[in-house]
Amino acid sequence: MIHASRTGDLPLLKELLDAKHDVNFADEKGYTPLIIACYNGKIEAAKMLIDVGADVNAQDKSGNTALMGVCFKGYPNIAELLITSGAELDLQHGNGGTALMFAALFGRNDIIRMLLKHCADASKTDFRGMTARDHAMQQGNEEGAEILEAVAAEKV
Repeated sequence: MIHASRTGDLPLLKELLDAKHDVNFADEKGYTPLIIACYNGKIEAAKMLIDVGADVNAQDKSGNTALMGVCFKGYPNIAELLITSGAELDLQHGNGGTALMFAALFGRNDIIRMLLKHCADASKTDFRGMTARDHAMQQGNEEGAEILEAVAAEKV
């Protein structure tokens, strides 16, 4: 199922799901089919997996979620799918990072806006005490930092 999710092989994925394979199976790294499909930009596979009950908040062994992966890779259409399917925006991975921090770190400003629109917590800090804005600044993502600064100013 991992291979079908990675490659977006929808007929094979459907066959495996019809055969009642565990949609939330995790490999040795903790990757589920949904995490793999999302990370590889396979939105149709992700939809199919979500439709049959894939856990949109599953975390791999490092604590990364499918939403964190798409924020890193830059797939806003899949981010929207995950959010509207119930992905928790403020889950933290092993180092305390959130999806918003990933989006800020990798300059995914469209996803920053989307996450904030859906009420992601811009004040959350990782284990170094850094916010998403701090990550944006550290990477020279001035636009992202400005978006996050505007949110912080609204809450004062």
